[in-house]
Amino acid sequence: MNRVMSRARIILALIVVLALGVTIFLGDYVLNSHKWVHSPGSPHIYNAENIGCGMICDRKGNLLLDLTGERTYASSATLRKSTLHWLGDRQGNISAPALSKYAKEIAGYNPLTGVYAYGGVGGQVQLTLSAQLQMTALEAMGDYKGTLTVYNYKTGEILCSVTTPSFDPDNVPDIENNDAYQGVYLNRFTQATYTPGSIYKIVTLIAALESLPDIESFAFECTGIVEYGIDKVTCERVHGQQDLQDAFKNSCNCAFAKISELVGGARLEQYAKQLGILDSISFDGIRTAAGNIEAAGQESVQVAWSAIGQHKDLVNPASFLTLVGAIANGGVGQKPYLVQQIRTGISTTYQAKPASTDRLMSTQTAQKMSRMLRNNVENYYGDENFAGLSVCAKSGTAQVGEGKKPNAMFTGFVTDEQYPFAFFVAVEDGGYGRATCVPILEKVLLACQQIQ
Repeated sequence: MNRVMSRARIILALIVVLALGVTIFLGDYVLNSHKWVHSPGSPHIYNAENIGCGMICDRKGNLLLDLTGERTYASSATLRKSTLHWLGDRQGNISAPALSKYAKEIAGYNPLTGVYAYGGVGGQVQLTLSAQLQMTALEAMGDYKGTLTVYNYKTGEILCSVTTPSFDPDNVPDIENNDAYQGVYLNRFTQATYTPGSIYKIVTLIAALESLPDIESFAFECTGIVEYGIDKVTCERVHGQQDLQDAFKNSCNCAFAKISELVGGARLEQYAKQLGILDSISFDGIRTAAGNIEAAGQESVQVAWSAIGQHKDLVNPASFLTLVGAIANGGVGQKPYLVQQIRTGISTTYQAKPASTDRLMSTQTAQKMSRMLRNNVENYYGDENFAGLSVCAKSGTAQVGEGKKPNAMFTGFVTDEQYPFAFFVAVEDGGYGRATCVPILEKVLLACQQIQ
């Protein structure tokens, strides 16, 4: 009898251990199976380095990429080139972080049915991009290297964003032995930083408006040069006496050198951080490059050049565009995003939720900046150059040294209620911001009106 009881206890203990093991396995399966399935390199979802299921479409449902099999891109070579830096190439040299970020949602995985629950092809991803705008922007950039992005500053949707140079993933050129493709693997909107030139005067002007209550009553005398001992800040022309608004319109280096003395290097750095242009931002699994400024504790001439957008200033296009959008939006920005929705069968597995930044500046400051940026267009750049839209903008000509032509920069936004667009254009070795960027931008703004 005792022997039978002992054996029964052993069997019972084994049953308990087995039940406990099964419980632990099931719990781990429910909690972590999705991680196993959609981890990078998983054979269930990936082909080599690329996700291997799902369809990627633009904002209107136009097919951009079929991820199944060997990856089938759009039928148009121009469209393939214009979306390459968001969709990636077959070799994995250009990454597509957003597609990896939502691998679980694209695959439609759940613990009961597994992956490919609907027809074996995964889900459909709708991006915020417009195929038509992408192609227009690529063609407008021509042979220039750089980036052009337009986003909705009320929602954060990226309507178009191209990086050049690019290439056709269905007809890959000899990249390694051709200088025309230098930097081609870089998404310049998210991964690059640029010396901003005079577009940085936006940052300096916000700092001045918020920290110097009477700055708008100041008069600034420009003789073409401000001397700092053996060093100096120069202006392209003599502007004479001007108020703050005219100094901004004229992009007067001498006036902004004087403003830098009033604001100070430490406060310039403080506002650069407050305005979000030093931080890396994250959206859809994409992390942008961080910006830079070194003004606190620097010599006066270095602080002056930093306030003008030179010295060691660096800005990332995505972060700076968010700042510009915040000016348009009354002082609060909208974080950019790329992925609008993912559907697998009849289920929506992901839906974008627009996200605001913290308040970057007061409403009053945003309104003043809008008026001054609008004045730039009305009285300098010319309304006739912006496809019939009411535009607020600032140009920049960024000196990069090493005997190279300056980078041309242009940023701003549209005030028309129907077209809440903010834009950022960077053209490497482009020369003057106004002369180079405005004709490119006009073509894109005209196309933007047609997608609404």
